[in-house]
Amino acid sequence: MLPQTLVNPEFLFLTIFILINLLVTIFLHSKLHKKNGRKNPPGPKPLPIIGHLHMLGKLPHRTLQSLSQKYGPIMSLKLGQVQTIVVSSSQIAELFLKTHDSIFSSRPKTFASSYFSYGRKGIVFTEYGDYWRNMRKLCNIQLLHTSKVEMFAPLRKVEVGLLIKSLRKSATLHEVVHVSKVVAELIENINYKMILGRSKDDKFDLKELVHEELTLIGMFDLADYLPWLRPFDLQGIERRCKKAGKQLDEFLEYIIKEHENPSIEEQKGHNNKDFVDILLSLMNQPIDSKDKKYDIDRTNIKALIMDMISAAIDTTAVATNWALSLLLKHPNAMKKLQHELENVVGMNRQVEESDLANLPYLSMVMKETLRLFPVGPLGAPHVCLQDVVVDGYYIKKNTTVLINLWTIGRDTKVWSDNAEMFCPERFKDSNVDLRGHNFQLIPFSSGRRSCPGMEMGLTSSKLVVAQLMHCFDWELPYGMSPDNLDMSEKFELTIPKSQPLLAVPTFRLVA
Repeated sequence: MLPQTLVNPEFLFLTIFILINLLVTIFLHSKLHKKNGRKNPPGPKPLPIIGHLHMLGKLPHRTLQSLSQKYGPIMSLKLGQVQTIVVSSSQIAELFLKTHDSIFSSRPKTFASSYFSYGRKGIVFTEYGDYWRNMRKLCNIQLLHTSKVEMFAPLRKVEVGLLIKSLRKSATLHEVVHVSKVVAELIENINYKMILGRSKDDKFDLKELVHEELTLIGMFDLADYLPWLRPFDLQGIERRCKKAGKQLDEFLEYIIKEHENPSIEEQKGHNNKDFVDILLSLMNQPIDSKDKKYDIDRTNIKALIMDMISAAIDTTAVATNWALSLLLKHPNAMKKLQHELENVVGMNRQVEESDLANLPYLSMVMKETLRLFPVGPLGAPHVCLQDVVVDGYYIKKNTTVLINLWTIGRDTKVWSDNAEMFCPERFKDSNVDLRGHNFQLIPFSSGRRSCPGMEMGLTSSKLVVAQLMHCFDWELPYGMSPDNLDMSEKFELTIPKSQPLLAVPTFRLVA
């Protein structure tokens, strides 16, 4: 994966100095290596050994956006020893994700992603092939199908209702609410019960463990780009992975054993099957009835649970927080959404999930939010499975491909000169959707490796945004103007706001 932040220069140069005798041979080899004579994508000149790693900075998606303005929508970079292509336009993205989708459907292997996925036995970081295909099919049918998402609607209603009740107390006292925190806790509670069938457990701080996992996967691991550094573990990433991995494995074992041997009390309160129940019911069965090659074992189940937890908890909370922040930043848009809610839902009840399909402006708000702030700004990286020519450029087998969703969503050639502005109305009477069919808006990617949990995440985000906007008026605290609301991001595996959203609610419903 791409770096969360670059290591400091002193560390980098110390690493190079220590290994210079080992690297000089490789450097000379690279200088003497003949070009293949084919047209390669343009890009800046790399430094010896480290290539372009020094250029990425703290916000790689922005750096790559700037570089693409000079070198074009298909650009070549060298990250250490890893040849990388960066795609920065919807037209070129369509070539990679649709025209040549099968060629770019695999994932690069990194230490952290492999470690936390039990040797790539889930679906997110798994290499393309029969195993991934069957696991993806299993997840789509058994866990992420629309019918499964709808099955948990009562659970989401209860959890959101508890938050509204708590916020009413804050509104009565005119308290400042840490909106980012309460939204993150709500999403965590929903996914705990939906995936694991239980409330949070004080024995394990799952949120912190997941954050550590995602941090390590998103960090710059020198050894992923300069493999001969792996035995030294100079950054301590391997040690941190093993520590967090051990704690996560203990948690997963605890959850699985709890499901295998439920207490009487747990059986009484366990009316609906959660994701773990569904996966355990498939234990020791072939993933595909036609293909007896892969049986589902305990490791497969742990890897899938980790994928579900990691994706659902973090990404949904980040997207929801950006949507709420943008609405407070733009009071006119907030009023338009509230007016739509008044007309469709009325002022005597709260929003139901069945209302969401009748709220077109809410859909516009979510599209515009994810256009400006795709949760994963560079998506998950792809790997080229064979030599291929794309848009006239030669792409070599094993090249890593990054789709800069951040840049695509802000392309002035597609979105006009106001591409940097929050304007939900741009989607009025538009057929552009979020499901990967329109390449100018692909926050969940497209093709074979698009996000399978899109429906689940969107449903939760839309419900929370609608409910909070319908039940409350919001204003920024301490006399802060919307113009002064900090909308900067930080780069992790996702791009959360660098500063939390704080706001003061006022209850607005009649009942």
